[in-house]
Amino acid sequence: MPSKAIVDAAHVAIAAVHGLDFLLTWNCTHIANAAMRPRIEAVCRDSGFQPPVICTPDELPPQEEK
Repeated sequence: MPSKAIVDAAHVAIAAVHGLDFLLTWNCTHIANAAMRPRIEAVCRDSGFQPPVICTPDELPPQEEK
């Protein structure tokens, strides 16, 4: 991520460190875009963390009703 996106990087890092399954965001510039996702996932894994699934709320699969 560019240095101007430090808050966006922190958003991803916090989600990874805390083991979140999903990171929902409307930020398609630095987080939820096809070009950035593989790099974000690699940095998380290289740092010893499982990356969250990054998606917009529209992409989140619906939960089944019980």
